[in-house]
Amino acid sequence: MKTFRELKLNKDIITSLDEMGFIEATPIQEKVIPFLLENNQDIIALAQTGTGKTAAFGLPIIDKIKSDDSKIETKKKIKAIILCPTRELCLQVADDINKYSKHSSKTSVLAVYGGEKIEFQIRNLKTGVDIVVGTPGRVHDLIRRKFLDLSAIKFLVLDEADEMLDMGFKEDLDAILEKTPQERQTLLFSATISKSVLNISKKYLHNPKEIKAEGTSVGAENVSHTYFVCAPKDRFEALQRNLDSLYGVYGILFCRTKRETQDVCEKLRKQNYNAEAIHGDIAQNMRTKIMQRFKNKQINLLVATDVAARGIDVDNLSHVINYNLPDNDEAYIHRTGRTGRAKNSGISISILSPGETRKLKHLENITGKKIVYEKIPSVSSIEEKRLQGFLNTIKEVDNDSLKKNKKYKAYLEKLEKIDKEDLLNYIIKEQLENQSSDVVNDRDLNVDMSKPFKRDSNFKKSSFNRRRSNNSKFKGGGGGFRRAKSNFRPRGNRNNKK
Repeated sequence: MKTFRELKLNKDIITSLDEMGFIEATPIQEKVIPFLLENNQDIIALAQTGTGKTAAFGLPIIDKIKSDDSKIETKKKIKAIILCPTRELCLQVADDINKYSKHSSKTSVLAVYGGEKIEFQIRNLKTGVDIVVGTPGRVHDLIRRKFLDLSAIKFLVLDEADEMLDMGFKEDLDAILEKTPQERQTLLFSATISKSVLNISKKYLHNPKEIKAEGTSVGAENVSHTYFVCAPKDRFEALQRNLDSLYGVYGILFCRTKRETQDVCEKLRKQNYNAEAIHGDIAQNMRTKIMQRFKNKQINLLVATDVAARGIDVDNLSHVINYNLPDNDEAYIHRTGRTGRAKNSGISISILSPGETRKLKHLENITGKKIVYEKIPSVSSIEEKRLQGFLNTIKEVDNDSLKKNKKYKAYLEKLEKIDKEDLLNYIIKEQLENQSSDVVNDRDLNVDMSKPFKRDSNFKKSSFNRRRSNNSKFKGGGGGFRRAKSNFRPRGNRNNKK
């Protein structure tokens, strides 16, 4: 693997990367960056989420813009347009490019997207920017209003082109590309080369170079895959038992639809889980706040649709949970690619109905990973898992870093005066309060796949909304995952008008 210094990027970019702790290039970066620095040819790059594609196109664009500006002083015009399928990805890409160009003087970046007042974005465009990162709908709108001029751009990036086309942005893309100069360099990044992607590449790219990094089409190497099987009516309870057995879980729970996302999140919050939903109906300012809290680990579980999760770039997620399998293979790879990043390990969990298990063999083929069957934990076994998780966190405490804290000695002096048994009793009491020992319903939720599955005669299609059995008193989420009761507020109260 090559370092960024070996890729011959300019010294200002290297300074920024050093400050960010980026030393070695990923496979897609190692192939794309040198090619773009030395060629003006269009490219089609196959890259999954989490492979570092933003740096792959962002770094050479910044390098070339700075190089051109040093040769001749011209009136500031937009030099690059980067199109992304969602607001979250748009903001993430803009933020990354701002960090990469921190020491590249006079290089400015602006994100434009729906859900925010267009007047603010227009004012920033009027001041002059080098790089615009935007969603197709908002970019097209700004072009129609004659506030966005792409006539002088040198670079056009279609980031996650397959997703933009799947989301119905083809007309916007056609309109935008028609307003760009023919001599531009077009960089198309996609997880898959679908028929629609091929059509747009044939129409707007000129003799493109196809670049594919080894391993692009498979899942992340550091992710292990597991699955559980239950009756459809038991899916939510199976989810709860899994969450309760995962000490210190920090991850994303994927649902298929906006309604399901909201419903599942509300049910989790009513059970005092520290969860928030993110989907297309959440207002942009609220989405921004939720994402900031999630990145700061103030939220343990983000419940999201596939589309809303685009652009979520968090390196230390412990789990990705599939409440349902997605409708297409690529979405599964995108989901699981959210964890196991930056050399960390991650776990992908899928909660399946018996009919969904037929998809597993195909998913194993495309990810190159074994998806291992596990039993849904019984309520009685969860307490042991929680206890072991708690003990593991004690062992993982960074003692050297803790002792450097200025308040450490003050706490230590006070605690040394407390009887050891009293201190242990307090710790045990705190742990026990996060769980219930008065459990009535400990039925087996696992479906025996060796026998024909019989649907419950009382099961209805709307059973997703059924209330959890009143007999089941088991609540929680170990390791601080459950909300403190004093901080709990049902979602419904948030929108009440005073």
